[in-house]
Amino acid sequence: MNQQTVADFLVIGSGIAGLFTAIRAAKHGRVLLATKGELLESNTWYAQGGVAAALGREDSPQVHFVDTLQAGAGLCLTDAVQVLVNDGPQRILDLIELGARFDRDQEGRLILGKEAAHSRNRIVHARGDATGAEIAELLAGHAQKTAGLTINTNWLALELLMQDAHCTGAMFLDRQSGAVITCRAKATVLATGGCGQVYRFTTNPSVATGDGFAMAYRAGARLMDMEFIQFHPTALAFEENPMPLVSEAVRGEGAILVTASGRRFMTDIHPWAELAPRNVVARAIFDVMQEERVYLDATSLGDKFPQRFPTIFRLCMERGVDPRRDLIPVAPAAHFIMGGVWADTEGRTSIPGLYACGEVSCTGVHGANRLASNSLLEGLVFAERVAQALPHTPEVGDRATTPQTPNTPQAGERPETAAVAHPAGVGYRLPANAEEEAWCREAAAEIGDIMWQYAGIVRSAAGLETALSRLAALRRKEAAGFLPICNMLDTAMLIATSAYERQESRGGHYRRDFPEEAAEWANRHVVVTREGCQVVQNGAVPHRPW
Repeated sequence: MNQQTVADFLVIGSGIAGLFTAIRAAKHGRVLLATKGELLESNTWYAQGGVAAALGREDSPQVHFVDTLQAGAGLCLTDAVQVLVNDGPQRILDLIELGARFDRDQEGRLILGKEAAHSRNRIVHARGDATGAEIAELLAGHAQKTAGLTINTNWLALELLMQDAHCTGAMFLDRQSGAVITCRAKATVLATGGCGQVYRFTTNPSVATGDGFAMAYRAGARLMDMEFIQFHPTALAFEENPMPLVSEAVRGEGAILVTASGRRFMTDIHPWAELAPRNVVARAIFDVMQEERVYLDATSLGDKFPQRFPTIFRLCMERGVDPRRDLIPVAPAAHFIMGGVWADTEGRTSIPGLYACGEVSCTGVHGANRLASNSLLEGLVFAERVAQALPHTPEVGDRATTPQTPNTPQAGERPETAAVAHPAGVGYRLPANAEEEAWCREAAAEIGDIMWQYAGIVRSAAGLETALSRLAALRRKEAAGFLPICNMLDTAMLIATSAYERQESRGGHYRRDFPEEAAEWANRHVVVTREGCQVVQNGAVPHRPW
């Protein structure tokens, strides 16, 4: 059964970026928000740490700017970072005006925490360690009451609609009714979040399968910096998917990392010890774990722990660990992608009519390594800018009702490029029986294992070639025709291809065969399209593309 619907603005995704965009855009026209699961099922809801903004007396946007650039290891685009830090404080005030209950001291002042690589206390929290849940619930409540905003849950995006190189909407599968729905819109916003599920170990929920990256790629969009994956250093080390997070703020309060034998090791690795940038801490833990387990020792917090971190305390206690007196077993896990669908500071992508904001986008604001608690801020800041830009989207003729189909790779293409480009369409479907579900479970597990082993915290040319070869082989299996496996494969290919191209180590990308930063790679970005890879200088990244 096929259905059609029309909106002025289509927003895909219901995390902080999608919800805030939809609420703000409803002032300018009819908005349809579609999300693949329930309204609150997103990375935002799971975010513990907080939102970074220069709100303190000893802080300023310029100091936040410097901290962000330093964490980004030479790859941040400065105009995007300026927007982030300058607009950030007002976006926090916007949330407070909407009713956000951020933690305050006895005198009513916002409590500002400190996290890794921040030189000032600037992290706003809610409910101690449930900031994401507070914001998600707040925005979801407002979205449900916003006039002119229609919300459709359990709508799984299939493909973007294209006409004359313009995006004119998207096709969806209603997971409850089985109907295929064509939504035509003047402008489409990708706010689909991240892709942690392409890795065996991740903090991301099951919905984070890289759908937005895959759809944008298949439609012909430019993607940038896909090699840069942030592995959070401290996920609870139990065999779970997703792995519960132990926020950086715990280390900010004084917790230390120790080996099974009780040795504190971060003091030997970085002058900031446990508060070094995430990529440094994650790789240090990964290296130590080749020989022994790693633990977070938060016993110095004592009874302060359950008061300051009630969610983490509950998660630990449910697993038989009392952080007031026990060591907490931790391990790195895929957490965030710095790259994504290239977008300017108003969220315009390389495809007219298509915008992107939040984790699925790449404005260059994070560079090679995201500064802690800049992710929720990014979602807010660029959602507002997208919402203001939407009414000015250029018109296109009759709206298309069929998706764009990528070109088939030609003979003679480089193996890693040919592996990325492949035909796609709306033939993808959900598994309909136990056998098909088993195929998909096995394929998802294989993708996760491949990416963790060969395109994870430590990489090499040989390993990445193996990853690309095995991912290409997976395409020939039955499971590749099902959702979300097709999107996971596309996204995994994009990550591995970009990682193969960057022959150095920088930020969240570490190559064993190129273990140092290379001067010639400073300010250079790997860009992937259906036509293959190219490397561009900062200045070669186009601004205001349409």
